[in-house]
Amino acid sequence: MLLHMGNNNEIIDNPEWIYDIKWDGWRILLHKQGERVEAYTRHGNNVTSKFPELQTVGKSIKEDTAIIDCEGVVLRNGVSVFEDFAYRGRLSNKDKIDQATLTNAATFIAFDVLATGKSHMNKTLIERKEILSSIIEPSNSLLVTPSVTGNGNDIFQLTKDRGMEGIVGKRSNSTYKTNHRSHDWLKYKHFKVMDTVILGYKENPFTMIVGTQLSNGKYRPLANVEFGFKPEEKTAFREIAKQIITNVERDIMWIEPSLFCKVQYLEKTSTGSLRIVSFKGFNFNKAHEESI
Repeated sequence: MLLHMGNNNEIIDNPEWIYDIKWDGWRILLHKQGERVEAYTRHGNNVTSKFPELQTVGKSIKEDTAIIDCEGVVLRNGVSVFEDFAYRGRLSNKDKIDQATLTNAATFIAFDVLATGKSHMNKTLIERKEILSSIIEPSNSLLVTPSVTGNGNDIFQLTKDRGMEGIVGKRSNSTYKTNHRSHDWLKYKHFKVMDTVILGYKENPFTMIVGTQLSNGKYRPLANVEFGFKPEEKTAFREIAKQIITNVERDIMWIEPSLFCKVQYLEKTSTGSLRIVSFKGFNFNKAHEESI
């Protein structure tokens, strides 16, 4: 079951809505049958071999068979770090995987149950959450996500204060619909905005390369921005940019670092790059400041 993006200004404080913390990792479906537990990504890829922690997960599920929807994460001081879990997902060497269970230990945070001995998808979310809590014995490898009923704005502020990704609001009477993007599930994310300098661009698809100036005067790319542009903004940019191209490298047109824009992003990676980025308008005031 997939989510729609919610409007952060329209979070509903209503007892008919349940709010979960939104963890930042990979969406994972856990399949348990007897002693065996397998993990699948939302695209159906079997990633069981990457996570030896699943042996412990199986012991935490008090049902012989179960299908559990969860987020695979690596936690640092109670906050999920996307880059750390993505690192786990890239590993294929067994020795490196075993070592990573110590340095980047994976935790699977359950938020729904599709089935135990029978399907629960037609039950309401409240019923499914009661079943989920009753079949899981929490451990370092498997937890049930905290939920609150009604107080969406409070938990949204709490997750912001903790530096977390955001929350998910769900109608308490919603049923589980596979491969369906439903307005019964809405995600609310904490985005940030920053000023960047435009370093270059690409066509097909139109992409701006934005960055920042370092203390030594050089420029460092931070992100490739593909989303958020209005047609007229692309047209205006192309007219100016074609006059200040400094170099063409394959499909990238590098330009003089004299144009600035604001971008919205979810977080910075461990290397300082921006993740989940969109264009939020040109910053002509910044350009004017730089020229004074």
